[in-house]
Amino acid sequence: MDKPSPFVAGLTGRCPKCGEGFMFDGLLKLANACDACETSFENADIGDGASVFGVLIAGALAVVLLLLMQLAFDPPLWVHMMVQIPFITALTISLLRVLKGLLFALQFEHDARQGTLED
Repeated sequence: MDKPSPFVAGLTGRCPKCGEGFMFDGLLKLANACDACETSFENADIGDGASVFGVLIAGALAVVLLLLMQLAFDPPLWVHMMVQIPFITALTISLLRVLKGLLFALQFEHDARQGTLED
């Protein structure tokens, strides 16, 4: 069995070692281990990187949508709110899952660990 690309594994939410099992246990929670090859994910530490990237990307796209709506239709403020709130929420959550999977798969591929000082 070939090792999958970390990009494919991260974007599809599959195990970065075997590509068969699932990386997530629920919507955004990383599983404790792969259900296919039983590789442990206990040492995974994604941090806030996925959240930062997700919010910045979603914010930029939300501003573009707001400007396009304003220029095309000139709607009242409540219409902007009715469109923007679900758009930002759905986009942020979906981006967070993809980016979290991608960062974890890259961390797994490069065997990244907490920084330590050598004696």
